[in-house]
This record gives sequence, structure tokens and C-alpha cells, in this order.
Amino acid sequence: MIKIMFVCLGNICRSPMAEFVLKELVRKENLEENFYIKSSATSTEEIGNGVHYGTINKLNSVGIPVENRVAVQLKPSDYKEYDYIIGMEESNIKNIIKIVGQDIENKIYKLLDFSIKSRDIADPWYTGDFDKTYEDILEGCKAFLEKLKNIDNINN
Repeated sequence: MIKIMFVCLGNICRSPMAEFVLKELVRKENLEENFYIKSSATSTEEIGNGVHYGTINKLNSVGIPVENRVAVQLKPSDYKEYDYIIGMEESNIKNIIKIVGQDIENKIYKLLDFSIKSRDIADPWYTGDFDKTYEDILEGCKAFLEKLKNIDNINN
């Protein structure tokens, strides 16, 4: 089983969106038994708060179910537990490393590192553009899943 942790600043917008998008892509390919997918925050600002309404509305508009969950913070022990720890932007990567320590096993990536054009995913908390965030996350999740299917020889 491949264990994936998506991470953003507050765990209410981007990382839960990535979590639910990848879960849906995996479900559509009937690969759920191969994956354990969660999300968390680097900060404590939103701990205990639910998914942002902008993320809920966007995912609902494209038919992706949103689970009832609250924001949690990434823990140092998550580095050992997860195979991939995926941030949304460069500042997330820096903060992930502050929390978990060195990335000696090469587990930490930016989501769009897997796409054709590596870049940060803008935080819709600040931009208000949940459509653009969704497009970037969908692009990254599709590319990431293809990489996993090839590298880890996952077949449906």
C-alpha cells in the first residue's frame, strides 16, 4: 500500500482538495486498495476547522465527494509513516522539512513537480480562485498517479 500525505499551510483548502481529488482518481480506476491518502497542515492556525467552503463548493461542482474532516498538523512521525509527503508550494516544502527533519529517503515533493511544468499552486485562501487551484491540483494528481502506476507497477 502506498501512503500519501498532502500538505499545505492550513489544511483547509489545497491539501484536502488534493486528498479528495486523488482519492476520486484512484476510485475511478478501481485502485483504492493500493492507496492510503490523507492531508495535513504545516501551521496550527486552522487545526480543528473543517474544509473551506470554497474547496467544498468547487469539488461538489465537479462531482468529487468531500469527507467530513477537520484540519490536522503534520507530525514528525509522519515522515516514517508515509511514502510520499507532497506540498503545494515551496514554502510548504521548507516548513515540512522543519517539522520532519531532513528528507533522507527522498519522500518530499511539490505536487506540480510531477507535471510537465513544475510550479507552486496558489493558495485560494488569498487568491479566491478555487477554479485555478483545482485545475493545478487535478493536473498534479493525474501526473502523480501516472508516475505511481509506472514506478510501483500498480494495475487495475
